[in-house]
Amino acid sequence: MAAERHGPANTTDYIVHHLTNLQAGEGFWTVHVDSVFYAVALGVLFCGSFYMAARKATAGVPGSWQNFVELIVEFVDEQVRDSFHGSSKLIAPLALTIFCWIFLMNFMDLVPVDLLPFLGEQVGVNYMKVVPTTDLNITFGMSITVFMLMLFYSIKIKGIKGFAEEMFLHPFGKWMMPFNFLLKVVEEVAKPISLALRLFGNLYAGELIFILLALFTLGLGAETAAETLANFANAGAIAQFFTQLILGLGWAIFHILIITLQAFIFMMLTIVYLSMAHEAH
Repeated sequence: MAAERHGPANTTDYIVHHLTNLQAGEGFWTVHVDSVFYAVALGVLFCGSFYMAARKATAGVPGSWQNFVELIVEFVDEQVRDSFHGSSKLIAPLALTIFCWIFLMNFMDLVPVDLLPFLGEQVGVNYMKVVPTTDLNITFGMSITVFMLMLFYSIKIKGIKGFAEEMFLHPFGKWMMPFNFLLKVVEEVAKPISLALRLFGNLYAGELIFILLALFTLGLGAETAAETLANFANAGAIAQFFTQLILGLGWAIFHILIITLQAFIFMMLTIVYLSMAHEAH
């Protein structure tokens, strides 16, 4: 007996299915289980792999992985030294973590869109989004954390009085305090919002393009596995397959630049914002 296809039956269902998170809970306390799982798993992968490189580091001839880790660390350290004008032992490790973690989460966009959801269906998981940075909860979580650090260092470096003066007296002096405060609030709130939305928007658009390209998949719309196999004998279906392959490969190569650039931008803006928070004047 032919096995029945459990996936979506038409184009609309296919797109909606791939853009829906696996959820637990209700209302405000709803948790996107897939986003949290992949974000944590990739964070553990980053920490574990860099820890192993540090444990096995040698002053002699380094291995390829040690070379790669040293290259990334030196690259991030150079960006911090060029852009950060304060004194903090946290900034460089934070920048390294942000860059590598976001890059790994973005890199999941290069995994074939049907592969992990299909494997999930085999164990009863009906919804699975594998790119954490296409989830606003993840991007806002990171940007709000950066925002909290900005506030913490602003108060720590400038003191309560200095922070209040910056909020109420700049740029137009004490006679314009309400207007100064409004401008400052808009300026500060715009920082985490822009951080989160920029990362989310670019990765969500990239994922959507991969999904649209995947609509050329031969088995889409087939009700049984036998129908899917029968499609391979169709010349038009074969042409669709190679069209998908070529377009998908081209977009994936271009998308490597996007996922790297977005991780770099998030890291650099974090460094710049924290550098501004450390300025005492």
